[in-house]
Amino acid sequence: MVFKAAAIQMCSGVDPEKNAADMARLVRDAAAQGATYIQTPEMTGALQRDRKAMREVLRDEVNDIIVATARGLASELDIHLHIGSTAIARDDGKIANRAFLFAPDGRQVATYDKIHMFDVDLDNGESWRESSAYEPGAEAKVAALPFGRLGFAICYDVRFPQLFRSEALAGAEILTVPAAFTRQTGEAHWEILLRARAIENGAFVIAAAQAGLHEDGRETFGHSMIVDPWGKVLASAGGTGEAVVLAEIDIAAVKAARGKIPNLKNAREFTLDTVSDAAGGVAA
Repeated sequence: MVFKAAAIQMCSGVDPEKNAADMARLVRDAAAQGATYIQTPEMTGALQRDRKAMREVLRDEVNDIIVATARGLASELDIHLHIGSTAIARDDGKIANRAFLFAPDGRQVATYDKIHMFDVDLDNGESWRESSAYEPGAEAKVAALPFGRLGFAICYDVRFPQLFRSEALAGAEILTVPAAFTRQTGEAHWEILLRARAIENGAFVIAAAQAGLHEDGRETFGHSMIVDPWGKVLASAGGTGEAVVLAEIDIAAVKAARGKIPNLKNAREFTLDTVSDAAGGVAA
């Protein structure tokens, strides 16, 4: 199966309505260029560090403008549209960082809530505590689609290879990493992490990213990317501003890569032993 995929690069602001309009314009552009699977970045709906202001525009998924716009676009353009994520009000009063996948008939195929929270302190003074605002997910997801099996992840999830391995073992041929990577961490790790996840699982990786200086003051790395199962970067964007990144995906390449390096089949169970040389002797 061969199809064209697109990763949409955005610079989302604090206004969900404007972000929805920007998303729609870019998605239409990608569809006009032949993409039938289109992915948007993490927090497509809004990047807003002010928690009070965020809650003022927060909606449940029934009333969310990004969800409604995406459902309509999928149906209008006859595409699979993957909203990398947007903030959604949960029934219990908490917030989910939630991805959505819509089918060409507008049907909601799957959702995925980001599992790993970005709670870090960086060298440049940046400090992030996603867990203070968001409720982490607890379930990995793989969706069986007409063109292949797709595994979900969001941004910081990329640093947890066990998530991607579990999806690959469940049949995922396409792994997704929509993101809003910080500039500091992106410069150091973004490409190598994406290529590593592709190589170690023999899978395509599609990663739509936020890029540039945002209204809330943060700066994101961009460089939206599509990587093949051998680790080759098929297409990528720059580090600032909007972009539509396109590549042809040939699912047969997954079988070929896994045939050459069958590490998914060759993996073995093992035990772990720890030894100590605290007394200065030779560890046995």
